[in-house]
Amino acid sequence: MSFLEILLIAVGLSMDAAAVSLCAGASGYARTARPALRLALHFGVFQAVMPLIGWLAGNTIAPWIAGVDHWIAFGMLAFVAARMIRSGWRAATPDPACDPTRGSNLVLLSVATSIDAMAVGFSLALLATPILIPALAIGVVTFALSAAAARLGGRLNLRFGQRMEILGGLVLLAIGLRILLSHLLPV
Repeated sequence: MSFLEILLIAVGLSMDAAAVSLCAGASGYARTARPALRLALHFGVFQAVMPLIGWLAGNTIAPWIAGVDHWIAFGMLAFVAARMIRSGWRAATPDPACDPTRGSNLVLLSVATSIDAMAVGFSLALLATPILIPALAIGVVTFALSAAAARLGGRLNLRFGQRMEILGGLVLLAIGLRILLSHLLPV
């Protein structure tokens, strides 16, 4: 597998994490450097570790997860989205309990946006492709794109304010629905 192929896979896998980061910044939670970097670091680490898990799991666990991975990702994203939308309707300032850059919300989003990376790791194992370089590339690309997206989202928040939290929740829900429908509907 060429480095260009690895890079294209990394960019493709990082798109969900970048979209979530954009939403987190736009909703006011990752407007400053510290939460934006925390979000990007978690997304990057999870995106790097999940292909390793998929690669190591090989044929053992993948068949069990393949049937429900899309439901798991959808459920996690929908849960965080609902909290963000509710918070956007009620509060004049962001609600710390809905903060996607901290605690259980951060872990849920990190797992939900990296489940596809585990499937890629499993696929690379079937192709007998070494996993270390692809996993590192996926993690680094995800970190960089997520950090940039969170900062861009922070600028949107300064311009559009609290409405961005509702929009961010709706985008998370749309990402979850896209993941779910891509697995349920034939192409």
